[in-house]
Amino acid sequence: MKFEHLLSVVNGFGRFQIMIIIISFIGRFTLPCHFLLNNFIAAVPSHHCDLSALDDGSLFGNLTQEQRLTVSIPVQEDGTPSSCKMFPEPQFQLLSNSNDRDLVTVPCQNGWAYDNSTFKSTLATEWDLVCDQKGQNKATTTIFFIGVMFGAMTFGSLSDRFGRKPMLLVSYISGMLFGVASAFSTSFIMFAVLRFFTGFGITGIVIVSSVLSVEWVDIEHRKLVGVIDSLSWTFGYCMIPAIAYCVTDWRQLTIAVTSPLALAILTWRWIPESARWLIANGKFEKANFYLQQCAQMNQKEEFGSKITPETLSSIIVTERKDSHSYLDLVRTPKMRRLALLTGIVWYGVASTFYGISFNITGFGLNIYLTQFVYGAIELPAKLSAYYLLDKVGRRNTEVGSLLGAGICLAINIFIPRDMSVLRTVVAVLGKGCSATSFTTVVLYSSELFPTVVRQNGMGYNSSMGRLGVSLAPLILLLDEVWRDLPQVLLCSIALLASLVARMLPETRGRCLPETIQDVEDGQTGKGLAGSQVVETTDIPLKSKDNDEMENGY
Repeated sequence: MKFEHLLSVVNGFGRFQIMIIIISFIGRFTLPCHFLLNNFIAAVPSHHCDLSALDDGSLFGNLTQEQRLTVSIPVQEDGTPSSCKMFPEPQFQLLSNSNDRDLVTVPCQNGWAYDNSTFKSTLATEWDLVCDQKGQNKATTTIFFIGVMFGAMTFGSLSDRFGRKPMLLVSYISGMLFGVASAFSTSFIMFAVLRFFTGFGITGIVIVSSVLSVEWVDIEHRKLVGVIDSLSWTFGYCMIPAIAYCVTDWRQLTIAVTSPLALAILTWRWIPESARWLIANGKFEKANFYLQQCAQMNQKEEFGSKITPETLSSIIVTERKDSHSYLDLVRTPKMRRLALLTGIVWYGVASTFYGISFNITGFGLNIYLTQFVYGAIELPAKLSAYYLLDKVGRRNTEVGSLLGAGICLAINIFIPRDMSVLRTVVAVLGKGCSATSFTTVVLYSSELFPTVVRQNGMGYNSSMGRLGVSLAPLILLLDEVWRDLPQVLLCSIALLASLVARMLPETRGRCLPETIQDVEDGQTGKGLAGSQVVETTDIPLKSKDNDEMENGY
């Protein structure tokens, strides 16, 4: 007897499940905002060496700003003033002769002057993270996602041990506390440390809520819930440029994108624990409590009243150990293979997705508009995923979307840099394909791992994904080695992940595996369709007599 049979009795997609999705949406909104926050708080505005120390009241003080730049700042090959070099003394002869090739230059001596027309303040302007220090600015993204990676492993394991609901609250509270605290950082080191713990804390939200949603819905609606959950990311991706446009101070922006967690904490009390997890851990009384709630909200009281803790103990037979760990992912042959393949796919999906998402300044267009379009393209991409997941299956959707993203990245390598609009269009198409792959891989992998280690599996996969995300900003820095090297690497990663995804088993229309043995035996049963439709009148009546259970399922 599978848990899916029980869900069909109490309605596997009714008001109860919709409540879970809506409440989860509140907390999940802040994740995409934080994931892309560095695109705005770490933005580097136009800048040049600070010339105020050269104003000694002589001729220099009588020059216009344009003339001051001419006599103090060397010109780059593209005709723009240098951002990191200056002349040791004003070169007044340049007012009549523009040739400065033979003149001596030095690094900026007195800091930098920034163009504040777009951003009131950023990390770069706060702590002068430009020129020789620009690597630290990029590192803040990597540090954040390293925190996300470790958080995914931690929350995945803890939620399998202590339950989904309590760990979701821990993630809400820790994410909010560290997120707000980072906005009051007094040094770059303090900010970097707090961003690490912010990433560590908030990653539990997506790890726990994704699995919780999947575990409460029936097979028929699993893909719908997966797509709806992913739309919270789309909404966040579209909103972050609007919020950043209105809030141009990095401290205020950090607080603004963290504040929804306060509402998420208030609504947490209505989130149910996973009945599937409770049953797998032998907590039949609590599982019965939540199933009765589900039946009542879904207006199935007449069937819910027939469900008892004794019934639940016979409905599912699962591996009930004191705890499962990440070692269970590699103890047996098929689990090892599954962990290896899904880990590679998650790395490729995340690296490709965020490699494109972080490159909002590489096309010469408005960064707010570029980010909004990147977010907006996800809506049709995810709606197409909803259609494709059943029509062609999870595996083919994953393979095709990764292949499409890789092809778009390859095309952009050969498009001239001055064709910025065309390059942006191709990048947006690639972003759409990568969004489809991300939507698919979350649902797909949650269906592949058994209940007893599902959170561990998702935690491990998310960690592999966050490893890909944390390396994406560093890949983009390789354009200094060769201009197209980042595109080549991201394209190769996407194509490799596509090939690996082809080796995974299909899960369309199949019951979720409950035990590790189910995976080893290949016993992920067919869905409840056709002749397998459950007769709700067969639910056994309240009785402790096990013999009566034989007349049930």
